[in-house]
Amino acid sequence: MNYEQLFRLDGRVAVVIGAGSGIGQAVAKGLAAHGAFVVCGDIKLEAAEETAREIGERAEARAVDVINSDSVKALFQDVAKKHGSVDIAVATPAVNVRKPILEYADDEFDRVIAVNLKGTFSVLREAGRVMAEQGRGSIIVFSSIRSQVVEPGQGIYAATKSGIVQMVKALAAELGQKGVRVNAIAPGVVDTPLTRPIKNQPEWYLAYAAKSALNRWASADEMAGTVIFLASEAASYVTGTVIFVDGGWTAVDGRFTPPL
Repeated sequence: MNYEQLFRLDGRVAVVIGAGSGIGQAVAKGLAAHGAFVVCGDIKLEAAEETAREIGERAEARAVDVINSDSVKALFQDVAKKHGSVDIAVATPAVNVRKPILEYADDEFDRVIAVNLKGTFSVLREAGRVMAEQGRGSIIVFSSIRSQVVEPGQGIYAATKSGIVQMVKALAAELGQKGVRVNAIAPGVVDTPLTRPIKNQPEWYLAYAAKSALNRWASADEMAGTVIFLASEAASYVTGTVIFVDGGWTAVDGRFTPPL
C-alpha cells in the first residue's frame, strides 16, 4: 500500500454534473487538483465552459440536462467512447420549492421530483451501466440532511433526498460484484445559489448557522474533500453509505443547552 498515493486520481476520468456553479464547480476543481481529467457537465454550457477554463488542460465542458434521460445517457456513453472510461461520476443538481405540502401545486411537485429524484436516478443508471461494463468506478450523488431531519416547507424536497439514499444503497448492492462503488453525501446548509433566498434573510440565515455544532454555514469548497475521498482508493471499501458533511447538524438537532 502506497499511502502517499491514497487520494491521488491521476489517469482517471471524472464526470461532474452541475459543474457550472456551487458544489459541482468546487468538486470539479478539487478532482482535477488531485489528478483527474474532469468533464464538466451542466445545463448551462457557458457556466460549464467557464469552470473548464479555470481548471485548464485537464478539463472539458459538456451540456447535459438531468431531467432528460437521453441527454444523461449520451453524456456517459460519449465520455466513455472518447476517453476510454468513466472512473468517477458525481451529480449535484437539485431544486427546492419551500412550501407547506397543502400549498404545493402539481407542477411544483413534478419539477422537484424530476430534477432531484429522477435526475439522480438517470445518473445512477447511466453511470452504473458504463462502470459495470468496464468493471470499476465510483458514483457519488448528493442527498441532504433533509433525508433525516425535516421542517415545515421541506416535505417534498426531503422525500427526494431520502429516496436518493435508498437508490444508492440498492445500486451499491447490485453493482458491488462488478467493482462499482456507490455512495451519497448529505450536506447541511451550504452557501450556494440554491440557498441564496435564505442568505438574504438574516434572521433565517443566522438561525440555520446556530443549528450546527460549528455555528456556521459551509462553503461549497468544503464539500470537495469528501468527494475526493469517495472517488479515491482511500475509500476502496466504502460503498452503499451516506456521509454527512453537516457541521454536526444531525448530531445536535434540536439541541438545548441546559443550565447545568
